[in-house]
Amino acid sequence: MPDNDLHIVLYEPEIPYNAGSVGRTCVAVAAKLWLVRPLGFQLDDRRLRRAGLDYWRHLDWEVVDDWNTLQERLPGHQPWCFSKTAAAAYTDVEFTPGDVLVFGSESRGLPRSILQANPDRSLRIPVHPDARSLNLSVSVAVIAFEARRQWRK
Repeated sequence: MPDNDLHIVLYEPEIPYNAGSVGRTCVAVAAKLWLVRPLGFQLDDRRLRRAGLDYWRHLDWEVVDDWNTLQERLPGHQPWCFSKTAAAAYTDVEFTPGDVLVFGSESRGLPRSILQANPDRSLRIPVHPDARSLNLSVSVAVIAFEARRQWRK
């Protein structure tokens, strides 16, 4: 099992710029990045590298073929699932070292099956009603830095 105390999962990400930016955030907060296939880009995509700049070489990351494989690679970890449809806000919970933060694809979010399997661990980022959602990389940054902030208490 990996030694990281924070895991960020992008479930079927579609946009290389977002994945690259999330990679930079993972380096900044010392988190491991997990990418769950299928991906909407090639891992050697220049847009992915450009968004991640030179941070990608410092990134601890892994690609897995599906949700079940991710769960096998992170045994004993309950995921926090993020969705604009979740009832609870991310500010209502206490994050702990070892947490797994799961974000869905840019166009579809997380599948209903994952959210239904984790109803007490599904969270949202409250936004003004005029905003449908936040950009994926922004959402990851909000939550990742909140988790680290809580741990400094």
